[in-house]
Amino acid sequence: MKATHIWIVSPALADANNGNWQSAKRWAHFLRTRYRVTLAKQWPDCASVTDQAEAGPDLLIALHARRSSAALAAFASAYPERPTLLLLTGTDLYRDIHSDGAAQASLASARSLVLLQPAGLAELTPAMRTKASVIYQSATTLKNARLPRQFFDVAMIGHLRIEKDPLTFMRASALIKLDRVRMIHIGAALEFELGELARATEAANPRYRWLGPVPHAATRQRLKRCHLMAITSHMEGGANVIIEAITSGVAVVASDISGNRGMLGDDYAGYFAAGDCAALAALIERCALDTSFHLLLQKQCALRAALFAPEAEQTALLQLVDNLLQS
Repeated sequence: MKATHIWIVSPALADANNGNWQSAKRWAHFLRTRYRVTLAKQWPDCASVTDQAEAGPDLLIALHARRSSAALAAFASAYPERPTLLLLTGTDLYRDIHSDGAAQASLASARSLVLLQPAGLAELTPAMRTKASVIYQSATTLKNARLPRQFFDVAMIGHLRIEKDPLTFMRASALIKLDRVRMIHIGAALEFELGELARATEAANPRYRWLGPVPHAATRQRLKRCHLMAITSHMEGGANVIIEAITSGVAVVASDISGNRGMLGDDYAGYFAAGDCAALAALIERCALDTSFHLLLQKQCALRAALFAPEAEQTALLQLVDNLLQS
């Protein structure tokens, strides 16, 4: 009997080393416990097993409504009776589905939609919500590291692009007065101007260090040795870095946006207004000076950790995929 074949379309593959790639890689790993899985940038893909030699995949999973729109349309045309699943990213939810025709077409044609946190449901019409599910992403738990007492290290993990708002992190580093605070930024410069600004900030302010791109495993090890993780994004679908911080015992300070609230909860004490570098600097200094406040953030993050267990994500994904295939 032929194994059920699932094809995952991910515009970002390993060379991108970003959150979308981590999501695609993890989903492929979970699904391979039950199905045959192909992971590629598009469908059909001449570099992978193609439909010319077989009957084609039984299910197409696509990440990113706009960038995967051609693959979704081609699959729906070739196999209109077969199910498709669209995983909505941050730029999908908070920008593209409201203005981009290709993203809107993907949203309409997909049999099922997956969001990475529940606050994003507010961006969908009532009709679209009926075919939407929320599946939290996950990360393995890392043991807490012994943290240096003489420093208070704050990490920002994210490629330098406008949606991540790295400028707020850079500008906050110039406003902090505590000598022991160190600001560590990991990520590739996807926009040249932001890379130049990172270099200039590093030259002018020794508190700020830009490490550039770092492999995922090494990034996780670096993160767990920090006291705090800052996420400054203007839009997020459900940030992997929040999960990786929480599962490493690292407290988070986050821009007050829908995607971050969906991950951390409305009552989380570590929000600052998006783009407000002074508010971010004040929040970091408060964490460094006020042990009880820093501990509060750690406790609030720890209470969310069960949501991000790999077993929970795998169970939810397999249940959804099984249902789609059976229907």
